[in-house]
Amino acid sequence: MPCSIEGSAGSCGTGCSVMIPELQESIMFSEETRHCNGKDTRRERKGSGLDVKIRWNHFTAAGRKKNTDIISTVEFNSTGEFLATGDKGGRVVIFQREQENKNQPHRRGEYNVYSTFQSHEPEFDYLKSLEIEEKINKIRWLPQQNAAYFLLSTNDKTVKLWKVSERDKRPEGYNLKDEDGRIRDPCTITSLRVPVLRPMDLMVEATPRRVFSNAHTYHINSISVNSDYETYMSADDLRINLWNLEITNRSFNIVDIKPTNMEELTEVITAAEFHPHNCNTFVYSSSKGTIRLCDMRSSALCDNHSKLFEEPEDPSNRSFFSEIISSISDVKFNHSGRYIMTRDYLTVKVWDLNMENRPIETYQVHDYLRSKLCSLYENDCIFDKFESVWNGSDSVIMTGSYNNFFRMFDRNTKRDVTLEASRENSKPRAILKPRKVCVGGKRRKDEISVDSLDFSKKILHTAWHPSENIIAVAATNNLYIFQDKVN
Repeated sequence: MPCSIEGSAGSCGTGCSVMIPELQESIMFSEETRHCNGKDTRRERKGSGLDVKIRWNHFTAAGRKKNTDIISTVEFNSTGEFLATGDKGGRVVIFQREQENKNQPHRRGEYNVYSTFQSHEPEFDYLKSLEIEEKINKIRWLPQQNAAYFLLSTNDKTVKLWKVSERDKRPEGYNLKDEDGRIRDPCTITSLRVPVLRPMDLMVEATPRRVFSNAHTYHINSISVNSDYETYMSADDLRINLWNLEITNRSFNIVDIKPTNMEELTEVITAAEFHPHNCNTFVYSSSKGTIRLCDMRSSALCDNHSKLFEEPEDPSNRSFFSEIISSISDVKFNHSGRYIMTRDYLTVKVWDLNMENRPIETYQVHDYLRSKLCSLYENDCIFDKFESVWNGSDSVIMTGSYNNFFRMFDRNTKRDVTLEASRENSKPRAILKPRKVCVGGKRRKDEISVDSLDFSKKILHTAWHPSENIIAVAATNNLYIFQDKVN
């Protein structure tokens, strides 16, 4: 696929011209953050807070604001050189990090458009009279094995394996074809030519190498690549399937919680992930707030879990909304595989694999919304599914909230900060100031009242660079990238 598509223009950072389709009204910001003590968050910090300072250098990709432009997933690759986003229109946009320039040090880490392609199209299931939308639910990168890059993308029903590669030479001098690619008359061939490779403008091609379909009755909510890099799993509401990356017509069902009588259904699967190092171990979370650790060595069908992580509910906090807000929307292993992080509607929790009865850490994301649960239920916001991420050293946790706020929690100092991703305060290289929400009483000048929060502006999807302090935040149609402050 050539690296030129109709739309608005941008730079891909590789010498070619990339045209961005209407996906973006997106704004890309390459910003720079630092904790107030000046130390890197990848190292353990003693007594440091999360007073994050951010400078803005922004790159704009213009486009009309449409519902299909809403970003639905964000994911860095294993090196952090590339950042992939998927949207409700079924498109995948890959950004590449610019190389460092001694003449422009403030542009360190800026990400520019590398490739854009249509991953999924809307479909219709005629047997079930069901429309299958093209929205990209998840993207997962595979480790790079050669000059090409591979990633998995999925909508509600179908997973696709994409190959993204570069081409800067073209063959010329065929014997059986002319320069336009048409077959030559053999009678006109009087001599034998040796084809040669000629330089050409760089092209980035995205081609589907595998299509994994027809294995899920319900909507896919998670995909996870195994540490053996040969298999991956896909999870829907009631089942988890194991796939080989080379085989598209067969998968193995490893979890099935569908009851014989659907009226007896009490919970659904909300997220699943493989252990980062043990290829036989994975976890999945449920709408009842439980996390199950499974070992594929114990049996082919892992309906019987190895461990069950569940926190007993405090009877004094019981309410009509308890079951809804306890539903886990995201589950992730840390980089070592010792801890599990879960996100429910109001909190982020960290669990030790050796302790099942309660989490070792609990962070309140927006506890001030507890009094607003009734109105959040009426406008369906209570069903929003927020994601959370670890930083490269697992010392900081980041997750999203409403009003384009996102939260960071320092696990070492137990301090936290609320930041806002907004175009209104996006002056070049401005310092991003912490925000505070006022619950009641007298409101200070720099605070915002909980009644003034805009629930239509929400940050559901975030990503953290695997080794550096670079984060990507998706705020509906806009993508913001923040980076360590450079002096």
